[in-house]
Amino acid sequence: MLTFADALARLLASTTPLGAERVALDDAFARVLAEDLVAPAPMPAFDYSAMDGYALRSNDHLGAGPLRIPVVGESAAGRALPELAPGSACRIFTGARLPAGADAVVMQEHAERAGDTITIAAAPKLGAHIRRKGADLEQGAIALGRGMRLTPGKVALAAALDRPQVLVARRPVVTVLCSGDELRSPGEAAIPGSVTESNGYFVAAQARAAGAIVRVAPFVRDDAEIARVAVADALRGADVVVTIGGVSVGDHDVIRPALEAAGVTLDFWRVKIKPGKPLAVGRAGHTHVIGLPGNPASASLTFLLFGVPLLRALQGDAAPLPARLRVSIATEIRREAGREEFRRAVLERSDAGLVARLLANQDSGAVKSFAEAEALVVIPAERDHVAAGELLDVIRLADA
Repeated sequence: MLTFADALARLLASTTPLGAERVALDDAFARVLAEDLVAPAPMPAFDYSAMDGYALRSNDHLGAGPLRIPVVGESAAGRALPELAPGSACRIFTGARLPAGADAVVMQEHAERAGDTITIAAAPKLGAHIRRKGADLEQGAIALGRGMRLTPGKVALAAALDRPQVLVARRPVVTVLCSGDELRSPGEAAIPGSVTESNGYFVAAQARAAGAIVRVAPFVRDDAEIARVAVADALRGADVVVTIGGVSVGDHDVIRPALEAAGVTLDFWRVKIKPGKPLAVGRAGHTHVIGLPGNPASASLTFLLFGVPLLRALQGDAAPLPARLRVSIATEIRREAGREEFRRAVLERSDAGLVARLLANQDSGAVKSFAEAEALVVIPAERDHVAAGELLDVIRLADA
């Protein structure tokens, strides 16, 4: 069995980013940039006022206050720029360009106006309340780099760069294939021994959140030839095929042999983690294949740990792996050492910071605990005891 780190490294090492496509900025949210976005001009493009007030030359108004200054002209955002008469002040509004020669702005709250004259208590400071040309970005600077996933803030920045379209990575096509005679869809009539299928919904939703286009295939029954044909069909046109169930060594586990019969070369099978040990990873040409175990928590966990980083890497994401936090553990943990373990937890705030509280049901077949979980607590393989209050790595599910 491979360790988690070795298995993940092998999976990502086999990944080549997909091609790129140009999309309208309205459709660019959550996509991964396939180009650097360079500032075509300084940002901001001109010096402007950060406040409503009065623009003036600071050197024209030296000495002890109070100072009485005539007001000549007005500068408003988007309007023609007035001239600044020597020794005068110009009425100015937030976002408006500075008149030539102006090097300070007096806030209107600090000026008393009477007719066309203002009185200020003291000489203004050079540069007060001014946003300088290029302060945000110099012309030619890389504003957004290749491999960045476009958040709302990054989309807004691309708009500020005057980019109506951007080049982004193609979205990977994922086919989800669930297997098992016991499976039925939600809402179908139940028969004794049947199970409502839920793993496919988790995988499909998580894959879409990672940027994929998802196709969910019909259920595969526990028949070797049916499974082989289903796998072959799933491979067509897919960048990633995710199978759920049937990858262990039971008499009715038909997916692993079906993968091999359909031409999938398995790179590894079984990973030294808990839950989720029976994980199959391979390739069929350019198509990646991940065979997840059938237990709900195991399937969800292994897709989060392996499937999501794979989808991000296929999009050229510069950060395919979720960030890890060091978090205090609320209660003592005793367990059998040997496998790296990922336990479901909720996060709580204390005076000392974040605390991870493990959920009671950590069974690999549990569905409810994954619905409640906010994080995965990572217990190193060699640890059989963790004291309450110790710090461990935690992966927030929102970051996975």
